[in-house]
Amino acid sequence: MAEKLPLAATGGAFDEIHIGHIALLSKAFRVGKKVIIGVSSDDFAKKRGKILNHNFDQRVENLKKMIKKEFGNASYEIAKLDGDFGPAVTAGEVGALVASSETQAKGRLLNKMRVKKGLKPVEVIAVELVKAEDGSPISSTRIRAGEIDSRGRLLKRR
Repeated sequence: MAEKLPLAATGGAFDEIHIGHIALLSKAFRVGKKVIIGVSSDDFAKKRGKILNHNFDQRVENLKKMIKKEFGNASYEIAKLDGDFGPAVTAGEVGALVASSETQAKGRLLNKMRVKKGLKPVEVIAVELVKAEDGSPISSTRIRAGEIDSRGRLLKRR
């Protein structure tokens, strides 16, 4: 395995924690010695049309519990996101952005912004979306709707 980067970045709303989030963070922790995890602020999530079950503090607390359970004492910090990019734009030591295959295109924009600030571009690493039993991606939206559980098992038929 290649040597880990000093710092990787990833992010999301992390409203209903599910196995897709675990896959994303698993990759980020394999890539970086430390990971900056951006969590969407309540206002930013609403601007993006997300309807959340949990406020920012609850989402961060749930995320911390999941990281402890799944990854033990992994090294990370949480940053509040009020836009698409947080510290990944300004922190020169960030070496990679770990994103879902759905959001990886934002990596190109991130790198343009970093270059304008005189920083090196980051490696953009895509993680495939984890699929539920029905073959559609697992998402917090589907969990909130009662379609699936956090592991992708179907709860009701459409």
